[in-house]
Amino acid sequence: MAIPDYQTIMLPLLKLAGDEKEHSSREVKDRLASEFKLSDEERKELLPSGRQEVFANRVGWARTYMKKAGLIEQTRLGYFRITKRGMELLEKNPLKIDVGILYKYPEFREFKSYKPEGKKIPAVIKEEGKSTPKEELEDAYQRITDELAKDLLQELKTVSPTQFEHIVIDLLVKMGYGGSYKDAAKAIGGVGDEGVDGVISEDRLGLSRIYVQAKRWQNKYVGHPEIRDFSGALDLKHAEKGVFITTSGFNKDAYQGVERSSKRIILIDGNQLAKLMIEYDVGVTTEDEIKLKRIDKDYFVEE
Repeated sequence: MAIPDYQTIMLPLLKLAGDEKEHSSREVKDRLASEFKLSDEERKELLPSGRQEVFANRVGWARTYMKKAGLIEQTRLGYFRITKRGMELLEKNPLKIDVGILYKYPEFREFKSYKPEGKKIPAVIKEEGKSTPKEELEDAYQRITDELAKDLLQELKTVSPTQFEHIVIDLLVKMGYGGSYKDAAKAIGGVGDEGVDGVISEDRLGLSRIYVQAKRWQNKYVGHPEIRDFSGALDLKHAEKGVFITTSGFNKDAYQGVERSSKRIILIDGNQLAKLMIEYDVGVTTEDEIKLKRIDKDYFVEE
């Protein structure tokens, strides 16, 4: 049979998860391929980019959409299980699950109506087809990137303190701070209180130094006491600049504390941290690339 679209995959996927056990994405893809009786050629058929299998891509989107609707939940990287809401839907014996059904859930409606940060939501919703293909592509890219950042942040909150230290070092070195990884690793360390700290070079010659502190916190927000202590630590470390990183966030008092400080302090919350990791290729890998091309008018000008 032909490779099913992602909406056709939704109901079989949810039924498979109906045993309420944890399932891996790879296991589910293989079991669904067998259920749909896909041939070896259909299983291996690639997207036009040649970087991913068509069926794997569609299973991934079916899983993502149902996760946004609250029917399944991610348990760890690459694994998921059905939720109470998902079980309730299965008990109704639906003939199909598609986007129309998912729209009944407020979380999915919010997900679909999302506007990238910094973009204004228009007073009147655009009519279908009014956006240019490039605008739609850029919006889709922004949506995928933001969803990746959310998943990445979730992973950051579950890694070990030692792994978190390595991630911070990797990111700072990729951003051009701390010299080599070896140099940065020597300057940053001392895992404790779910965080890491140290002093790294701002430039290759070490003419300027930056004090770094990173807190791997779940939900606790960084407040004024932490900023006050951080500012004091800058004096002890003979540093005028500091970067405070957290996987959670900063409250209003923290930002006010930075404004009052005589030091130059940069605050990076969990969302910013995840997006910096994406930008500098830390903990992520490129799945696909799309090149947009236009006519080179100069090429056609006769000399």
